[in-house]
Amino acid sequence: MVQAKDWFQVQPGGALRGSTRVPGDKSISHRAVMFGALAQGETHVRDWLPAGDTEASLSAVQQLGVQIDRLSPTELVVHGGKLIAPTAPLDLVNAGTGIRLLAGIMAGQPFPSVLDGSEQLRRRPMNRVIAPLRLMGADIEGDDGRAPLTVRPAHLRGIEYHMPMASAQVKSAVLLAGLFADGPTTVTQPGPARDHTERMLTAMGADLAVTPETATLTPGKALHAINFDVPGDISSAAFLIVAALLMPGSDVTLHNVSLNPTRTGILDALREMGADITVEEMGLQAGDPVGTIRVCHSALRGVRVGGDVVVRMIDEFPVFMVAALAAEGETFVKDAGELRVKETDRLKVMTGELSALGAAITETEDGFYLFGPQQLAGAKVFGHDDHRISMSLVVAGLGASGQTTVLDAECAADSFPGFADTLQRLGADVTIHELAHP
Repeated sequence: MVQAKDWFQVQPGGALRGSTRVPGDKSISHRAVMFGALAQGETHVRDWLPAGDTEASLSAVQQLGVQIDRLSPTELVVHGGKLIAPTAPLDLVNAGTGIRLLAGIMAGQPFPSVLDGSEQLRRRPMNRVIAPLRLMGADIEGDDGRAPLTVRPAHLRGIEYHMPMASAQVKSAVLLAGLFADGPTTVTQPGPARDHTERMLTAMGADLAVTPETATLTPGKALHAINFDVPGDISSAAFLIVAALLMPGSDVTLHNVSLNPTRTGILDALREMGADITVEEMGLQAGDPVGTIRVCHSALRGVRVGGDVVVRMIDEFPVFMVAALAAEGETFVKDAGELRVKETDRLKVMTGELSALGAAITETEDGFYLFGPQQLAGAKVFGHDDHRISMSLVVAGLGASGQTTVLDAECAADSFPGFADTLQRLGADVTIHELAHP
């Protein structure tokens, strides 16, 4: 039985209008504290994301002896240069990015460590980072391929690693371990994957050569501290974008959003569906292109999604499923099996919870298909302690007939603190309640 803590109450109807910013990019915020810890000097970070997952990474870095000055919830100064042995296991809570990237860093340290987290995190696969790190000589083991991870000191060697599937977390773990190896490390990816690690390490002075298919890190150059602003997270923006597309009369502008091309698959897919989305690039932040996104209510049509674009929108599929339900015709998604090993099995969970709202969706091994448009009916649904599931169900509730209650509202703060407040400012009737059982 799912246990409820806080919950969202969603009333349907009403246009979303106005402009806002979304919280800082989660992927970049994780890397800011970790890379800053390795760099010589003071790394000054503004617009950092103070969310559950990133706070876990920050706490783990502090356990490694790194001083972090908190000038405000979103502004940090990381005093880097040296890590020390932790006195207890490093608790990454629910942060999959945090534990996988930190595994690469800890593999190169002269002291042992244990990386652990919540029961949810302990269910997520870790062999994808354990295997390449062992090829480098790392002494790392998991509990049947899962957390907790035990890491002991070892001599690391540079390798050429061909990833079996595109994964920014695996690529990053191997490159970070490569900082401590005895020779160059090359990672080859079979398709596009997020490149925040490459952009940020290059900006901090790493000897990194990048092509569309490979990244080669040559150790020997110390990382140096930099100052940067974290751009807004397009994964968080996606919830507001889809909500505006679905609600008649909506016109929403989102400022300072990361437009990293390895992350904008959701924009491409929605535009193919006929979405009225205008993007204006404004420059670079933390190595990423940033800009303004304007989105207006649109009549959508079904599309087929597969191949490389799947990796470029993997975190946005829960809310994309909501958009697909409002689209005319068939939407068919394939090559998205990675969704089954996120915080939850997002294919199974979203199919089940949207079905509770009256949706008809056919789940496949690596995706789903459905025919729309479909009118949802308000009901009680569960977020399953998965921030993207919880927020996607809120967006679904905005277009439903009748009130929708989404249990597990508190997990939205893992990536989008203030989610309900932001929707309220734009005109949506969404509130958070705090009680054991609504």
